[in-house]
Amino acid sequence: MTHPATPSGPSATPPTGAPPSLRARVRRWASRETTGGALLIGAALLALLWANSPWRDAYTALSETVVGPAAIGPLSLHLDLSLGSWAADGLLALFFFVVGVELKQEFVAGSLRSPREAGVPMLAAVGGMAVPALIFAAVLLLAGDPSALHGWAIPTATDIAFALGVLAVFGRGLPTAIRTFLLTLAVVDDLLAIVIIAIFYTQDLRIGMLGLALVAVALFAVLVRARRPRWWLLVPVAVVAWVLVHESGVHATIAGVLLGFTVPALLVHGETESRTHRLEHALRPISQGIALPVFAFFAAGVTFVGGGGDVLGQPVVLAIVLGLVAGKLVGVLGVTALVTRLTPLRLAPGIGVRDLLPVGLLGGIGFTVSLLIAELSFPDSTHTDGAKIAVLAASTIAAALAAVALRWDARRARSNDMNLDELPDDVTDLIGDEKDRLEH
Repeated sequence: MTHPATPSGPSATPPTGAPPSLRARVRRWASRETTGGALLIGAALLALLWANSPWRDAYTALSETVVGPAAIGPLSLHLDLSLGSWAADGLLALFFFVVGVELKQEFVAGSLRSPREAGVPMLAAVGGMAVPALIFAAVLLLAGDPSALHGWAIPTATDIAFALGVLAVFGRGLPTAIRTFLLTLAVVDDLLAIVIIAIFYTQDLRIGMLGLALVAVALFAVLVRARRPRWWLLVPVAVVAWVLVHESGVHATIAGVLLGFTVPALLVHGETESRTHRLEHALRPISQGIALPVFAFFAAGVTFVGGGGDVLGQPVVLAIVLGLVAGKLVGVLGVTALVTRLTPLRLAPGIGVRDLLPVGLLGGIGFTVSLLIAELSFPDSTHTDGAKIAVLAASTIAAALAAVALRWDARRARSNDMNLDELPDDVTDLIGDEKDRLEH
């Protein structure tokens, strides 16, 4: 998707024939799906190397450095957070805002607008969350470690940026309908993960603060629908909403989703581009290029040396790896096979059940949201470290297997009716055919 300017300013696109500016080239690079996945991997790898180097104490000290006010005037706040907490609660809220904007666009005018068209990937997403959770619980109960059951949601999440990046690199030549299926599955997956975080990982709910947060979100909704929305009004109101959600006891990233849902997805005031598209275009480079890598850097630094390797023997590690790698695959493939055989719902033209082998493996790339849920799940660092390394290991395994499956799928001959709906597929739109396909 290519979107023009931000809501309050003119387009930054250079005149026809003029070379793009350095800023435009950097933004375009940061918006690519391949870039997002590469930066996530690089940040996580850097954190792991530093956390297990002779200078690991410096990494720990940096992560635990406290920044922010404990109070503003007479108002007592809880904003004196460590840098690691700021990355998880603050920067990740920007990522969830972009997710909220994308969800709004998909529900109003995109792939989730028609339940019939989105039915199969939506149900596959549910299966791809339920089966990993069941596998996680079964492994822990069989291993005799029920104390870690609170982390059941860790293997249910899919990382959109990472998964689409792997598909963009290794899925060239496959129908773009496969990308749409994966995107729909991941979007529904993210929506359900957001609901899970809001319901199961909220502690000490303060209704008054939550009510004030909703008032701030409503004000943001009014401002973002104005004829000429101003960023210098929107940003302070969004920050206030985030602070109030943080104070309410609900995880602060939920503020990003709520604010994203308020952005209009249909054309307003005679504009030629929806504001969801324009805001996504403006913020995605910051989300993928800064917010996600910084969060991954602070979340992935698990220490193995000096006795830290004991975490690998925890049952929670095996539970998460099996849940993400095997559970996602079984859930996505199994539900899709059942739905397409037992109901009138069918896959989109050009997609066969065999194409969902790599899609199911791509769904096993948990990373961002899985790491966040791991931090929210356990009060002790031992379980948290084990869960994080399991997420990193499972995501790496799933990505490698998905890459092999994508190349295998791309090399195999395709029939004229892959989705078995007795209609010719007539597929001409392929992943990687256009120069700018990977750019937003």
